Amino acid sequence: MAAGAVVVASGVGLGLWASGDDGGSSSAAPSSPSPTPSPTRSYPLSEAPRTIPAVREHTAGRGPGWRPAPGHRVVVSDPALADEGRLTAEELGLAYAGERDDERPGDVRLELNRDAGANPESYTLTVRGGRVTVSGPGETGVFYGTRTLKQEIRGAGAAPEGVVRDEPAKPRRGMMLDIARKHYGAGWIEDRIRELGDLKYNELGLHFSDDQGFRIESDSHPEIVSEDHLTKTQVKKIVELAESRHITVVPEIDSPGHLGAVIDAHPDLQLRRANGEAVRGAVDIANPKSAEIVDDLLDEYADLFPGDQWHLGGDEYQALVVSDPEASFPGLAAAAREKYGSGATVEDLTTGWLNDRAATVRAHDRVPRAWNDGFFSGGSVQADEDIRVAYWTGKEIGAREPAEYLAEGRDVINYNDEFLYYVLGEPLTFVYPTGERIYEQWTPRVLRGTTPVPAKYDRQILGGSFAIWGDLPRSQTQEQVAAGIRMPLRALAQKLWDAGEPELSWAEFRTLAGRLG
Repeated sequence: MAAGAVVVASGVGLGLWASGDDGGSSSAAPSSPSPTPSPTRSYPLSEAPRTIPAVREHTAGRGPGWRPAPGHRVVVSDPALADEGRLTAEELGLAYAGERDDERPGDVRLELNRDAGANPESYTLTVRGGRVTVSGPGETGVFYGTRTLKQEIRGAGAAPEGVVRDEPAKPRRGMMLDIARKHYGAGWIEDRIRELGDLKYNELGLHFSDDQGFRIESDSHPEIVSEDHLTKTQVKKIVELAESRHITVVPEIDSPGHLGAVIDAHPDLQLRRANGEAVRGAVDIANPKSAEIVDDLLDEYADLFPGDQWHLGGDEYQALVVSDPEASFPGLAAAAREKYGSGATVEDLTTGWLNDRAATVRAHDRVPRAWNDGFFSGGSVQADEDIRVAYWTGKEIGAREPAEYLAEGRDVINYNDEFLYYVLGEPLTFVYPTGERIYEQWTPRVLRGTTPVPAKYDRQILGGSFAIWGDLPRSQTQEQVAAGIRMPLRALAQKLWDAGEPELSWAEFRTLAGRLG
């Protein structure tokens, strides 16, 4: 920890006081009175603050820094920053004074500079003259500046003199939570939002529909909702809290697989093999009613989740894990040929399903994404270009290398199951990820396994997301999950904010995390 920053801010022990007396004595009286020297203090250059994620740039200064004290205010330059101002005042124990132009000692001032060409998540934090100014081109950047200030105070008791200039390396920084297999209380989710906000994450994914449950209240299809679920009122509160922390809630209704909870209420939609055997979790995409019910749900929840992102799922459709889909599912094969021509396949029909669902959410001004095994090479039908790839695994049959998606020009979000998958109970080959491994071995370019893709694709990798899956839901309590993901989330926050080699060792980073809480 930068102990110097604490000392500089407090002014203890480092000041050199000037004196007119050298400690000796003289019997000779001065011929004329001399002025009494005023004491002065000399400060060493400040050290960069220690935060998670680390700030990208700090220009050192000489001065006492800033620490909160009674009578200090938080003021804003624009009413749009009122929420950030009130939150900062509450957290630091200061008075919120609203929109003011005057300056007082000890002020924390939040202001928008509205630089249209700058990263809206960037900010500048200036500590000078006993005051703090946090400025940015947008509200999000200013909010992140207040997170840095909060961590400075929590970790060192003071903000060091100087100027922080900061912005993230990657625009998408998230955590995904599977609430379909394991029900999480609204309060637990809200606590995670507060944690994510302080770490400068900007996405919370909610996977709320799967074979084991459908976990959000529905007006259009109440028959599919599980007994343990979130009400829409609870979800609205979650979304509002997330928005106050500049976090987008990204909903996921996975289809055409992982729809067992829907099929339980609508068994006529279940996919069956040529011999009549039912396929668990998969709907019959040749049946128009399957699309109708999924689109009903997508349309219904568009109002509940106003963010601009939507996850369509698209993974593990069981019709495509057999050696000959056309022979095993002749109904799907016939539907493919009817819709796309004589050479069309079940893969083409499945891609068409994904494109149709993308069109549904696109009509609500959402940007769609889907799991990487929902995209196929060749064929008569290609996935729409604007569907982002959520790359999670290379373990599936016929899995394509990450570079193939990137070479097609697609944008990719990193969910690497080798590093970023926290699967309850550690089934199959999964093990709980550690913060140390993410911190020391992972970067956003490591999409599959442990090997990074070429640097030329870096700009197409929009960021990454930690994923918490509930395969064996009773394996851990909610409290154990919160404890287990704590350090992985902090390590990932660092690597998404700055993919370069961290300045701190893992031991130093872990100690810092303990100090910051």
